Amino acid sequence: MGWNKVAIIGVGLIKFGELFEKSWEIMVEEAYLNAINSVDKGFNPKDIEAAWLGDCRPGAHGSQTLAGVSLVGNIGLAGIPCTHIENGCPTGSDTFRNGCLGVASGVYDVVLVVGAEKMRDKSTAELLSLASQGHPIIQRGETAMTMFAPQAIRHMHEYGTTKEQMAMVAVKNHKNGVYDPYSHYRYEITIEDVYKSPMVCSPLNLLDCCPQTDGAAAAILCRADMAEKYTDKTVYVAGFGMGTDVFYVHEKEDFTEFVASVRAAKQAYSMAGIGPGDIDVAEVHDCFTITEIINYEDLGFCSKGQGGKLIEKGETYIGGRIPVNPSGGLISKGHPLGATGIAQISELFWQLREEVRASGGFGDPAINEKRQVEIKKGYALQHNVGGRGISNSVVTILTNKKG
Repeated sequence: MGWNKVAIIGVGLIKFGELFEKSWEIMVEEAYLNAINSVDKGFNPKDIEAAWLGDCRPGAHGSQTLAGVSLVGNIGLAGIPCTHIENGCPTGSDTFRNGCLGVASGVYDVVLVVGAEKMRDKSTAELLSLASQGHPIIQRGETAMTMFAPQAIRHMHEYGTTKEQMAMVAVKNHKNGVYDPYSHYRYEITIEDVYKSPMVCSPLNLLDCCPQTDGAAAAILCRADMAEKYTDKTVYVAGFGMGTDVFYVHEKEDFTEFVASVRAAKQAYSMAGIGPGDIDVAEVHDCFTITEIINYEDLGFCSKGQGGKLIEKGETYIGGRIPVNPSGGLISKGHPLGATGIAQISELFWQLREEVRASGGFGDPAINEKRQVEIKKGYALQHNVGGRGISNSVVTILTNKKG
């Protein structure tokens, strides 16, 4: 049945987007309040014994440093221990992982994990200035696009993956995003729209890319054996894994897979005692369309080189064999780095409880329900990959089955 030492009893999101009107503090507070108000049997914030904060780019909202007290001091929980996590694109996932470890250690019974990111409060020029950081020669001008585009080119060369197959990922995720009230972009697109959108870094067009997005997400965790105090519909953490790879792109041995993801997935499946065929639904890291296709292979949803054909056959659509990114993914929902992983976990929490219709009490229930997948085996997978050199990944497996 898996690890099942930690339970999720509540989650909370805010609508993602260009939130110039909301400060970082307001985003965090809203996500936190939504999480505590989502607990079925009621929740006393005084039960929270520790917290973890995930935020990857603190300078983007006015401060050059960010300590854990930035969270607890702003939501009325000053006094409890709080740790700040930064770990690239998987920051939110790693924040959640550390919260799980805090509970599983036996030190804490109930903890809070929050991820938040302000991506749009600085100019594009300031955000792109990050490309000048790192090694003065090897990494000069390196951006996310220049790291992932070579992966696309090599995958196309070795396995015949096509631009049309990549565009299908964008079409699928934008369609799903229409049904997600938290999504940054809520409109459908066509393959032709992807082709006609501006070229960013060949072969990736603008609509192959996720947007820069502000957002916040929160989750409340507790010991599995005390979850019934808070809810009758518990979601458990069945397993998780974290993998790493070399730091510099030029050191990579393979440009058709993300080694960190393969390692993280292997750990998570082993911990949960299941395999890829047991997953009902997945939220994976689709910062670019090629990323989702490679993820299919790295996570075991298909064999090596078959990711393009998997989307072409419709198997990752809602109603398909393995629905991927029913929330709209990063491409539609957005990618506020620190919040992304916890937002994915929130979506899977609703999916496993078959409560997507409610979606935290936000949006039109009739529209929300269109992204509910069929839960058969009771397992869901969450995944992020990123960092310099695409060098770290976190995979989390959740279940509605009591261990």
